[in-house]
Amino acid sequence: MIQDNDILDSKSAERQPVRKRLLGFVRSQDGSAAIEFALLAIPYFLIVFAIIETFVAFTAEQVVSNAVDTLSRQIRTGQITALNTSQQQFRQAFCNEISVLITCSSTEVATPANLYLDVETYLSFASMPTTVPRKSTTDPYSDLNTTGFAFAPGGAKTLNMVRAYYRWQVITDLMRPYLTNVRPSDGSASVYLIVATAAFQNENYP
Repeated sequence: MIQDNDILDSKSAERQPVRKRLLGFVRSQDGSAAIEFALLAIPYFLIVFAIIETFVAFTAEQVVSNAVDTLSRQIRTGQITALNTSQQQFRQAFCNEISVLITCSSTEVATPANLYLDVETYLSFASMPTTVPRKSTTDPYSDLNTTGFAFAPGGAKTLNMVRAYYRWQVITDLMRPYLTNVRPSDGSASVYLIVATAAFQNENYP
């Protein structure tokens, strides 16, 4: 005859593997690293893309600034006027200078859509503009006003100013509210407006 104690012992022995499995399941950390990575991956990559976006935008700004310096030097020394350089030829020369990072299509050279250049002569340095021309005087994020832009480099000993503006497209949504400085009210895409200027007096070349 089977004793009650024997029955209890057998039932207890049957429960032990089940209990061990449950405890093992609770204590198991298999897959926790994958879950943690899934939770952190999105913000991590957003930050990485934001850093890359900012770096590339500032690099493009330096490239445009270098191009302004190079073309301004050619105006200052009389190379541009000596060759009777046209506005389109000047734009092509500028595009060649920034081609390491920014590509200008033939359409862009002929009809500005992203790259805007203004080359003008002034009577004094004090009369040169010091602000970015915008369509609205009250909205600091309004679009660029290119109405008065021209290509009129002066001759020897004249005072000149070269201004370059490039509409840089911001790809990362995270950085768009912080990096863009042109936010049209019509709902079109916001851009980072790269600005580079140079003011100088031409040399007394023949």
